[in-house]
Formats: sequence, C-alpha cells, structure tokens
Amino acid sequence: MSSFAELLQSVTPEIYENLKTAVEIGKWPDGRKLTQEQKELCLQAMIAWEQDNLPEDQRTGYMGPQGCKSRNEEIPNILFKSSDTLH
Repeated sequence: MSSFAELLQSVTPEIYENLKTAVEIGKWPDGRKLTQEQKELCLQAMIAWEQDNLPEDQRTGYMGPQGCKSRNEEIPNILFKSSDTLH
C-alpha cells in the first residue's frame, strides 16, 4: 500500500472495531501493549474511516448540540460544520 488513503480503503467494519478496541484498552488482541505511535496511527485511521462510513453523531469526538438549558437556546458549533468541514 502506497498511501494512507489506499490503506483506509481496505479497512472493514471488523478491522475498525479491532482498532477501536485496541485504542480503548491500550492493547492488541494478543495482549501486546500499543506504543504511543500505534495509538496515534490507530486513532487517525479510526477518525478517517468514520468520516466516510458513519453518521456524524456516531463518530469519535461528537459532542452533539451545545446550548444553554436555562435559556432553551442552542449555540451553533463553529468548529465542525457538517457541510463545510476542513478535514
């Protein structure tokens, strides 16, 4: 595989779940600990895969609508606009 994008095309939902579990528990399925670099690469792959395969509300880091409950007013999320993202 010559690029990260090509690698992502080969990621299946099962591989994604394995990466996610490895990051969550800090270990590979065989018990070996993930290095810091492996954690970072796994997270990058997870987030990139989620962008193409999951709805926004199921992606890593999704915070949902933000607002002030006492005023019953929603505050727009200026960091991530689903139709105008930079990533």
